[in-house]
Amino acid sequence: QVRLVESGGGLVQAGGSLRLSCAASGRSFTGLTMGWFRQAPGKEREFVAGINWSGGSTSYTDSVKGRFTVSRDNAKNTMYLQMNNLKPEDAAVYYCNTWPINGFASWGQGTQVTVSS
Repeated sequence: QVRLVESGGGLVQAGGSLRLSCAASGRSFTGLTMGWFRQAPGKEREFVAGINWSGGSTSYTDSVKGRFTVSRDNAKNTMYLQMNNLKPEDAAVYYCNTWPINGFASWGQGTQVTVSS
């Protein structure tokens, strides 16, 4: 399985911004649709945003539309999530993986995003 490492999380105030990165090592995610997922305390992991191989097609869960932007740099085997106007309800551990989940990559440790009111 490819190893995916998430980074870029941190503590921000409501209305602030963060840029998350998802870097692949061991293998690339050539040709794969990728996605960002998040899991808040006491809640199930949910889909946040996805992007196809070329980057020409993206998808977002309704709660982040207009605020988050997913992109990827295939030459660097890296996917990004630009998060603007963060809200307390965005606080979660953010993970990346293939979308849909197909076993190509295992779940990593994620990166913690904390948003203060």
